[in-house]
Amino acid sequence: MDGFDLLILGFMLPAISADLQLTPGQAGSLVTWTLVGAVAGGVIFGSLSDYYGRIRVLAWTIVLFAVFTGLCAFAQGYWDLLIYRTIAGIGLGGEFGIGMALAAEAWPAKHRARVSSYVALGWQVGVLGAALLTPLLLPYIGWRGMFLIGVLPAFAAWVIRSKLHEPEVFVRKVRVKGARAKTFGLLVKDAKTTRISVGIAILCAVQNFGYYGIMIWMPSFLANKLGFNLTKSAMWTSVTILGMMIGIFIFGQLADRIGRKPSFLLFQAGAIAMVLTYSQLNDPVTMLWAGALLGMFVNGMLGGYGALMSEAYPTEARATAQNVLFNIGRGIGGFGPVVVGALAAAYSFQIAIALLAAIYLLDMIATVFLIPELKGKELE
Repeated sequence: MDGFDLLILGFMLPAISADLQLTPGQAGSLVTWTLVGAVAGGVIFGSLSDYYGRIRVLAWTIVLFAVFTGLCAFAQGYWDLLIYRTIAGIGLGGEFGIGMALAAEAWPAKHRARVSSYVALGWQVGVLGAALLTPLLLPYIGWRGMFLIGVLPAFAAWVIRSKLHEPEVFVRKVRVKGARAKTFGLLVKDAKTTRISVGIAILCAVQNFGYYGIMIWMPSFLANKLGFNLTKSAMWTSVTILGMMIGIFIFGQLADRIGRKPSFLLFQAGAIAMVLTYSQLNDPVTMLWAGALLGMFVNGMLGGYGALMSEAYPTEARATAQNVLFNIGRGIGGFGPVVVGALAAAYSFQIAIALLAAIYLLDMIATVFLIPELKGKELE
């Protein structure tokens, strides 16, 4: 539902702008402030869930996200819509890390990477669902009706709160230690932990930078290079999204078998090769299947961060680490479209996409020197 909500907002901006008479700057700020809220929510709720418990705080974040997404349907102008979107973003930002920590703590070590990849896969399912359903539903229920769909996760919050229990590793930590630690300090408690935190922040930043840099500009890249119209560009982009989903699934399976570091290095090398290859292609059919491979390597690594961060930090800081480090990456990655756009304006889309390969080289260096192998580690 997070992925679905963010993408439908992009599809609906023209209709919202026409109805509420928004300027292009105001329309764009709705997306920006949703992401600003997500970063704030990640920091706030990650720490709260390490203090009060996964289930309770996850339910809070879902209700906050659902209620304020629904309220967007009743917006009468720019300012009240901006407030609703920002608060919905705060709820949205908290869900990712808490969900990752919860899934990692509930499953045995031998399945941890693949389970974390299933959580990450949910985002891409939502993105694909938005791409397929919005053109079908928007003409009939309008942008207000689309926002009302966002109320549905509130039912999931009720189920989670009433049916699920805290993972045993969290209950044991509270029972044994009694007091809760200062979670943020545990991310940099010593030189070794600080080095891991810096490494993971780099991996998350590259992940988001590449994802947004490629996905935001891919339709324009295809239109500029091959003369595709919007419908055809969307079709080619959808194939890339399917490749991303396959990559996330494969990464989770692979990381549980051969380890976290080898899997990251394999996918990072694949990302370098496919970004460079894709930027040089000119045949539409070749670009279709190459786009799927590009998506697989560029976004497949999303399937590994949940397990890696769960294993790198103790229970009292696990959700904090998930949300803080990933949202640092999200904040830096938000500059991806800006950088690609500037390079495209100065040189060309082809050169701009090709230069993205350099960030995955940085990714490999960080993995080799800063990231430990944690496969099979029991959670502390």
